Amino acid sequence: MKTNTDELLVFVTVIDAGSMTAAAEMLQQTVSGVSRTLTRLEKKLDATLVRRTTRRLQLTDEGELFLARARAILAAMEDAEETMARHRERPAGRLRVDAASPFVLHCIVPHVQAFAALYPEITLELTSNERIVDLLEQRVDIAIRIGALQDSTLRARALGSSRLRVLASPAYLAEHGEPRDIDELMRARLIGFTAPESLNDWPLADTRDGRGASFVSIRPAIAASSGETIRQLALDGGGIACLAEFMTAADVRAGRLRTILDDILEDVRQPVNAVYYQSESMAVRSRAFLDFLASRLEL
Repeated sequence: MKTNTDELLVFVTVIDAGSMTAAAEMLQQTVSGVSRTLTRLEKKLDATLVRRTTRRLQLTDEGELFLARARAILAAMEDAEETMARHRERPAGRLRVDAASPFVLHCIVPHVQAFAALYPEITLELTSNERIVDLLEQRVDIAIRIGALQDSTLRARALGSSRLRVLASPAYLAEHGEPRDIDELMRARLIGFTAPESLNDWPLADTRDGRGASFVSIRPAIAASSGETIRQLALDGGGIACLAEFMTAADVRAGRLRTILDDILEDVRQPVNAVYYQSESMAVRSRAFLDFLASRLEL
C-alpha cells in the first residue's frame, strides 16, 4: 500500500511541532488520530521513523532520510497548487510572517480581516519574536525587521520608518513631575530593554560635557525584552520609556501617553523592512501581502 500526502503531512508536522499533542493541535486532529496515522505510515514503509519516549520524540536514521523526501514532496505539491493559483491570478497557499510582538499587534493585526477578505485563499500564519529569527530554520516566509539590516543574503523591501519618542503616562507625570532636562530625566523612573543594550541609548541631545552627544545611555529601573511590555508598563504609570511611534501614536492621540523632552529629542527614525528568501512559488502571495501592508501602514 502506498503512502499518501496526509500521512506525510502528519509526519512532518509531528517533527516540526516536537510532540504528538502539538501536532494534533496544529492539524486540528485528535492525538490518537495523529498517532495512528504515524504508525500506519511506519508500517507501510516497514521502518521506524520516530522513537517515542515519555519526554520527547527522536528521529531515527531512516526518519532523517524520509523527512527530507517528505518535505520535498509537500513543497512540490504546494508549488503545484501555487502555480495553478497564479495561473488563475488568485494568490493561494500558506504564508508565514514573523515580527516583533508590538509590530504584529499594532501594524498587522488591525488589517488581517481586510487582507483575508481580499485574499481568502491565502492562509496567514503570524508569529512573534523579539529577536531575529532564521527564516529557513523557523520556516518563515517574510520577517518584518525594525532597525538596520545585517543579513545581506536576504532580499528586503523597505516599508517605511518610525521615529523614536520619549513618553510617560499623564498619571506618572502628575505624581512625579515632568523632567525638563537630562539631569532630571536620570533621576526619574526609567523603563528600558533587557537586550540589546543599544536600545537603552535614547536619542536626546546631551550637552552636559560640551561635546553635544546625540544619545544618552539610561539605566532602567525596570527592563523588559518586549517593547509591548514596556508600553504597557508606561501606560500603567510605571515610568518613562523610549518607544517607536508605530506602537505609541494612538496612545498619544488618545491622551494615554504624553511625549516629553521634545525640545532636545533628536530626529532618529528606525527603518522598517520586510526580509525574505524569494522563490517563484511564494512570490505571488508574498507580493500580495507586502503590497497590501505597505498601502495600510502609516510610517
